[in-house]
Amino acid sequence: MAKRKVVLTFPPERVTQPIAYHLVKDFDLIINILRAEIYEEETGRMVLDLEGDAEKIEQGIAYLKSQDAKVQEAARDIFLDEDRCVDCGACTGVCLPGALSLNKETWKLEFKKEKCVFCELCVRSCPVQAIQVKF
Repeated sequence: MAKRKVVLTFPPERVTQPIAYHLVKDFDLIINILRAEIYEEETGRMVLDLEGDAEKIEQGIAYLKSQDAKVQEAARDIFLDEDRCVDCGACTGVCLPGALSLNKETWKLEFKKEKCVFCELCVRSCPVQAIQVKF
């Protein structure tokens, strides 16, 4: 059995569609939703573990793309190097799920991993490269 971790981003008009159901029913995949942020009339994001026959996983990913979903391989982990971080807050502006924020009392950057959807936008926005992807 093959396994892949992917990040899905899909448009607001697809949020109400049973996309995960079709992965299970039509492609015989085992899915584990690691993180999800789905609201009606907004862009949806999910981090999924897909498990099953490698060919079926590829077919499932092709189905997702046919449903206008952006599919990316998920990072294993996002790491914040607190020694390197200068608490500028540049990453907070691109962090849609709110995993990164500045503490209003201390002005220190706070990272809540449980909210992270591994989109990696913060990595590209950090001017001092304090945020890294660990595979």
